[in-house]
Amino acid sequence: MIKDIVVNLGLGTNDPAGDYAISAAEDFESHVLGIAFSYDPVIPGTVMGGIPPEIIESQRAESSKKASTAIARFEQAAKRAGISAETKTITASISGAADEIGRIGRRFDLVIVGQPPRQKSLPDEVIDEGVLFESGRPVIFVPFIHKGGMKLDHVMLCWDGSRAAARAIADAMPFLQKAKQVEIVIISAKPSKKDEMPGADLGQHLARHGLEVDVKRITSPDTDVPSTILSYAADSSADMIVMGGYGHSRLREFVLGGATRGLLESMTVPVLMSH
Repeated sequence: MIKDIVVNLGLGTNDPAGDYAISAAEDFESHVLGIAFSYDPVIPGTVMGGIPPEIIESQRAESSKKASTAIARFEQAAKRAGISAETKTITASISGAADEIGRIGRRFDLVIVGQPPRQKSLPDEVIDEGVLFESGRPVIFVPFIHKGGMKLDHVMLCWDGSRAAARAIADAMPFLQKAKQVEIVIISAKPSKKDEMPGADLGQHLARHGLEVDVKRITSPDTDVPSTILSYAADSSADMIVMGGYGHSRLREFVLGGATRGLLESMTVPVLMSH
């Protein structure tokens, strides 16, 4: 069950992650902690003679202002929704923000973060997938183009038989219970044998939880698995993608079979990942 949620609030003009968290809290009757980061000034190491103190202070003040605006916006939205919510502002370096919210996330059932808008300079692109390694909790990544709240008409499960994928599906169970349609999608490089039904055992497992699921196998000879996943999600009008996230924390490298972090960079629907 989802009883508490922590969300990294967006600092831009819109906050899809914050809106998504409020909507999820309404559906699950959960408590939400909204966190806004006030980032330490970015000081390039190659600057000759250093940066004047007034410029550093100006950066700090601007970041603090953005955090305060994000907090106020979230508090107003939470009040309108009538949910249980609190907020917190944290001062951190850009590189340490993901680790910080990851550590906080260990005390919550779910972490929600937003996808950084494309072509944004620092400090707007802050929280990356590294939060998966630090939190030990499922993380929902919300696209910056996402509008509205949580929708679960069609949930797409990416299944490759791995431990990470199994963890993600187990963590997604509260969402699957609310979904109108659940689909298991397997992507392979070659067609399956006629008597082979990949994902059938997983389907039986989910059926024991009262879920009706469909199994879809997609043959993708090329190695561009992220594009295949996103293309099918668009064609099938999926509202959420569930997949395992694993790789090397130091390199911030995540893989689902042949899928890389490119999926999160190009996603058009929320993605729930677990590590």
